[in-house]
Amino acid sequence: KVGPREIKLVLIGLLVPSLVVLVTVAVSVATAAGRASVFNAGPQGFSEALYASTSQANNNGSALAGYGATEMSTTLGGIAMMLGRFLPLLSALAVAGSLAGARHAPPSAGTLRTTSPTFVVTLIGVILLVAGLTFFPALVLGPVAVQMSGTLF
Repeated sequence: KVGPREIKLVLIGLLVPSLVVLVTVAVSVATAAGRASVFNAGPQGFSEALYASTSQANNNGSALAGYGATEMSTTLGGIAMMLGRFLPLLSALAVAGSLAGARHAPPSAGTLRTTSPTFVVTLIGVILLVAGLTFFPALVLGPVAVQMSGTLF
């Protein structure tokens, strides 16, 4: 049986990488030291910072062409890598440990079976909703704004 503790741990693991990306992008575009690593101005520069932070927190730490390695950007990148990778990992381990010691509850009328189409549709809907609410506003400020402006840089 999944309880409130497990739900909170899953939410931590789900939201921390997105929160880390958004906070590091905000710091890198809101401070003068952070803007020193951005090569282009405007939406293209925001896209550079967004891609670098997203890559550092979730992937391999690559950056768009022009994004420089200043002291501020490398520090933010290191923080993003540590928090964006290790906190979800620790959260998943905590959920596994919590579920390993939990009592088994027999299925009842209120049980949502993981083999049902309802579960699949609900899971896909939640994934799309969380991803959309997290990254669509940032994407609109960057790549969509570049496309709508009519100029490349």
